[in-house]
Amino acid sequence: QETWDILEHGEMGDCQLTPIGSNYTFFSTLLDGSSRECRVVYKPCRGEAPLWDFPDNTLYLREYAAYLVSEALGWRFVPPTVIREGVYGIGSVQIYVDSDPHANYFTLRDTYRQECLRICTFDVIINNADRKAGHCILGSDGHIWVIDHGLTFHVQPKLRTVIWDFVDEPVPQWILKDLQELSKRFEDSG
Repeated sequence: QETWDILEHGEMGDCQLTPIGSNYTFFSTLLDGSSRECRVVYKPCRGEAPLWDFPDNTLYLREYAAYLVSEALGWRFVPPTVIREGVYGIGSVQIYVDSDPHANYFTLRDTYRQECLRICTFDVIINNADRKAGHCILGSDGHIWVIDHGLTFHVQPKLRTVIWDFVDEPVPQWILKDLQELSKRFEDSG
């Protein structure tokens, strides 16, 4: 809960622009007025480069939507993400995950096959148009995390991914069960 409070309400410190990417992405620290702090990745709407195939000023919202879907399914592999004001205006703010810099999808896929299969299914669900190997990370906590979901939820099929290991395989029942449970919750809510 403390982390959530800082994520939603903490004061944003200096922002350091990342050296790669077509959109502005910043590393920053959120402070809560005491000694608690939280490192984050901040993607302001104002820093989004226009794309011909995605509506302007929506990528930060898609980052947040991917987090919500991951949570709703109980898969919890998108780091906690909120929409909030930051130094450069409204944007997505996501917990920074300390990770192994040498790990990526290709180094993880054999050891973490079930997690990768779940990520593959997730990418189909959210219509991920930009799954790169480096977007799959191994946290220092031993948990597989996936990041960078701005190019998702397009109305047209846009799936572009490095995860082709499962092509032509049926979706396993244990994954379908999670999808069915989520669907039932939507039906029950009205």
